[in-house]
Amino acid sequence: MSSHSDAIKFAYWVPNVSGGLVISNIEQRTDWDIDYNRKLAQIAEANGFDYALSQIRFTAGYGADNQHESVSFSHALLAATTTLKVIAAILPGPWNPALAAKQIATINHLTNGRVSVNVVSGWFRGEFAAIGELWLDHDERYRRSEEFIRALRGIWTEDSFTLKGDFYRFTNYSMKPKPIEPLPEIFQGGSSRAARDMASRVSDWYFTNGNTPEEIRKQVDDIRTKAKANGHKVRIGVNAFAIARESEQEARAVLDEIIAKANPEAVQGFADQVKNAGKASPEGEGNWAKSSFEDLVQYNDGFRSNLIGTPEQIAERILKLKDAGADLILLGFLHFQEEVEFFGKRVIPLVRELEAARDRELVAAE
Repeated sequence: MSSHSDAIKFAYWVPNVSGGLVISNIEQRTDWDIDYNRKLAQIAEANGFDYALSQIRFTAGYGADNQHESVSFSHALLAATTTLKVIAAILPGPWNPALAAKQIATINHLTNGRVSVNVVSGWFRGEFAAIGELWLDHDERYRRSEEFIRALRGIWTEDSFTLKGDFYRFTNYSMKPKPIEPLPEIFQGGSSRAARDMASRVSDWYFTNGNTPEEIRKQVDDIRTKAKANGHKVRIGVNAFAIARESEQEARAVLDEIIAKANPEAVQGFADQVKNAGKASPEGEGNWAKSSFEDLVQYNDGFRSNLIGTPEQIAERILKLKDAGADLILLGFLHFQEEVEFFGKRVIPLVRELEAARDRELVAAE
């Protein structure tokens, strides 16, 4: 019988960046300030969410005129909650692994081990140019990220850590205190072959852009086969933009309005930047490589996961994503506080009922 630890997990995007989660002029009752976000974290924690993911942006673009730094913002949310885990996005290049390891280890002690990291390999070339950071080719960015993760883990677990890498060098480095066990979880994003290969070697979690269960299954099979060969285990998070309403018609109308009011210039600007991501990979696959205009209105192809409809429809579709290998659903919303609460009260309990029914069937079949 599957235990409750096998229950699918739920995370939400922290709106620590202005402009919400869709590039549209539709009203978004979502704010990027700390008061809104503290309250949002408490609502999420009280309504069945496991994780929150803060975003890393250094510069404006695509409606994101203002951005709070992810690690310090994550700490503020952890300080306002008691069980919620917060995943702080960090970017190799601006961050050195020694700084990241020290920052996260300290926050780990201050919050009883509730902080994790999301190592972002970087899609925003204009941002790197603006802050004077070297821009690497697609696969090189993943090579650097992998070395970054190996450095983080080494610093957290070894005394006299030494690494003679292509990107990072450490010589007899001992950081104390080490994080409380279990170590902070390491997440990464991507859909390209380089991203999947990296996950199969070093990451605890792999986030992929929204997609159909069939397409998710292909990625999961690839990663899990490679991870097994490496003696490694990796769990899968899938991005989704949820529009849960009392009727499917109402939910679809919201989606239509988001797309009808999309900001074409901002969407095109984003599209031009993300060509540096999946389309820049040698095989032309990966995040955004096949995204349409409608897909790009939501940053990470969240509409493609199709969590749009009634709570019952959405719960069924979440089970299909779980069957495809998803261990976590990472959610964006139009009006975060009210919709996180609605989702937690109306959708998550239905998912838990479906999971429990599935468990009973498995026991009966044994």
